[in-house]
Amino acid sequence: MNMSPNIAPPEPTTHPYHRIAVIGAGSWGTALASVAATAGRQVAMFARDNETVSEINERHRNMRYLGDIGLPPSIRATQDMEDAVGACDAVIIVVPSRAVRSVAARLALFIPEGIPVAVCTKGIEPVTGLLMTQVAEEELDETPLGTISGPTFARETALGHPTAACVAFPFTYADRLTPHQSVAARFAHSMSTASFQTYISDDLVGVEIGGAVKNVIAIACGMMTGAGFAENTRAALITRGMDEMKALAEALGGRRETVTGLSGAGDLTLTCSSTTSRNMSLGMQLGQGTPRKKCFEGRPIVVEGEANATSIMDLARRVGVSMPICETVNAVLGGRAELQEAFKNLWTRPIEAEPRAMDLSLPNPVAATPV
Repeated sequence: MNMSPNIAPPEPTTHPYHRIAVIGAGSWGTALASVAATAGRQVAMFARDNETVSEINERHRNMRYLGDIGLPPSIRATQDMEDAVGACDAVIIVVPSRAVRSVAARLALFIPEGIPVAVCTKGIEPVTGLLMTQVAEEELDETPLGTISGPTFARETALGHPTAACVAFPFTYADRLTPHQSVAARFAHSMSTASFQTYISDDLVGVEIGGAVKNVIAIACGMMTGAGFAENTRAALITRGMDEMKALAEALGGRRETVTGLSGAGDLTLTCSSTTSRNMSLGMQLGQGTPRKKCFEGRPIVVEGEANATSIMDLARRVGVSMPICETVNAVLGGRAELQEAFKNLWTRPIEAEPRAMDLSLPNPVAATPV
């Protein structure tokens, strides 16, 4: 009887998406377009105004955002969304959270069937309490939806500094059997470069919650830093803020483990550690006593943590999750609490066990008035 020699099975093959459309020409959209082009993809970039389109196509720069950084010449910009997505294999949406629904609705008119979309916007929609991919899902039926998230400042990413991010899409049964052929794996493969390291997750809820809540925690860290406090305080806010992120993610069906990864702990640490973050910067200015209207020298800067503080707390109350740091930030931003007194109250809350499994709470001997 002839026996065939043992032959190792071939390595699984992951096929990248070759043509990627980026919808949005802000800082992060520009950075992701640069990453995709550097990875060898054909990139079509949708921008709203003609000046930006001309700059990208002719000067290979986006002067309004990251204007001193040269972009790969292969990036093609257009004002025509249908033109951008018509021949694409995959789409990346990078617009402010308030615009995700309208952009997704417009995209639905042009996107080919079955084309995956990574919604790289962090936040929770007011009133509905929906995550950004859930908002897009209501407008894009039967479209595979996920996100790319992690500790990523746009400027450093565009400059090619070593960066890591998580690519998250839900996994189907077929994806479990052949994970290297999943949308998440193909997207991660498509965006990998010598300096942009991708990781894969199937926990879309956990990844999105981490990305949304960390902005509010960063405002808290900025507020306390601006008020004159130092590293002990910031470390406490980061650690307990991550616990709030875990609790909300778990309540919504995500995994606590996810929040200890790039899109949770990683993104939280980065955003809470530098005024490059608009959330941290806003908090610092408010902590120093600058009126909100005069922050950022009066320029109308969109700060996602500010925009999402209320929607995050509305969602937390709806699912019965206590988030005292986010609650404090929301109260201060809404003018319902004075900053110094509100944060003082955080340090006089009941004494709790850190492992939630202990289920222990004691009255704090220092009296406090709840925010």
